[in-house]
Amino acid sequence: MIDLVVYTGLFLTAFVAATVLPMQSEAALVGLLLADIQPVWALVTVASIGNVAGSAVNWLLGRGVERFRERRWFPVGPAAIDRAQGWYHRYGKWSLLLSWMPIVGDPLTVVAGVAREPFAVFLALVTVAKVGRYLVLTAATLSAT
Repeated sequence: MIDLVVYTGLFLTAFVAATVLPMQSEAALVGLLLADIQPVWALVTVASIGNVAGSAVNWLLGRGVERFRERRWFPVGPAAIDRAQGWYHRYGKWSLLLSWMPIVGDPLTVVAGVAREPFAVFLALVTVAKVGRYLVLTAATLSAT
C-alpha cells in the first residue's frame, strides 16, 4: 500500500510540475532516490510518465486557445499568442527538447499546441527531453551518495 501512495504522489507531483502551475518534481524524485526504498527504474519511469502526461495536457490546452483568444476575459491577448506562434515557428519543433527547462519549458509545450505541432512529434520530443532530464538527475544523485 505504501508503494502505491509513493508512486501516486510522485506521478501527481511530476504531472502538476509539467503544467503551468508552480511545482517541482525534482525534489520529490531526489528524496525518493535517497530513501532507497523503491527501485530506481520504477521511480524514473513514474516521474517521466507523469511529467510527459502533464505536458500533453499543456499541448491540449494550447490546441483550444484559438477559440478563446478574442474574448476579453482570456488572460493572454491575441498579440501575445501571435508572438508566441512566431517564435515557435522560427525555432521549430526541436525547441521542444528544451521542455525540461524551468520557467520556459511548460509554456513551450502550450505554444506547441497553439502552433498545431502534430501530437506524435510533440510526444516523442517531449519524452526525450523529460526522460533525459530525470536520467541526468538520477545519475547525479546516485553518484553523489
